[in-house]
Amino acid sequence: MANGYKYKRVLLKLSGEALAGDVGYGIDPKVVEDLALQIKAFVKDGIELAIVVGGGNIFRGMAASAEGMDRSQADYIGMLATIMNALALQDAFERHGLYTRVQSAISMQEVSEPYIRRRAIRHLEKGRIVILAAGTGNPYFTTDTTAALRACELDAECLLKATKVDGIYDSDPRMNPEAKKFDTISYLEVLSRGLNVMDSTATSLCMDNNLPMIVFDLTVTGNIARALRGENVGTTVQ
Repeated sequence: MANGYKYKRVLLKLSGEALAGDVGYGIDPKVVEDLALQIKAFVKDGIELAIVVGGGNIFRGMAASAEGMDRSQADYIGMLATIMNALALQDAFERHGLYTRVQSAISMQEVSEPYIRRRAIRHLEKGRIVILAAGTGNPYFTTDTTAALRACELDAECLLKATKVDGIYDSDPRMNPEAKKFDTISYLEVLSRGLNVMDSTATSLCMDNNLPMIVFDLTVTGNIARALRGENVGTTVQ
């Protein structure tokens, strides 16, 4: 592809925690602003971008479930949190002249379109960023699984998982200073080692559909573009 990019159509998975930045809760405007500027640079070069956003900065369904809340109810509240994040991203992107569409798996016609695969693909072909909110619309499925599912559905060439860690380690680098980082790893090894990169449903989905994934640190400006060019950022799972 032109301009040195390795991929043309990608799906970017943003965790809710990444949007919270150093604040730790809610949406940090500085993070969203920086993200919009980074994305503007490569979308203008013709990259087709879909985004799946989490909601952990506002509400974590599994944590609430562990505290005794009904799991399905907790997951639905988490889905609503992802819509708030999606609208915040849309606002930031459009202030920078980027055309965006929010598509929600839960019907919310006043603020978003319903998720329709063919319509989403058409938006991508027209150069619009598609922000996918409300997960799959089903409880018991994480936004990681949503990202893997939507990436397969939308014929993405790669799944970019933006986190606060610079890749995949054999143990938690925050707990173990001796933790070893992988440059590349197979999905089968991720599953057999029990590495908590994504949940097992998402990992299996990527593996079954030969979808490569790059796990990298979002807090380093320019990392998304580097991943798109195939540079060695983070860890590639294939």
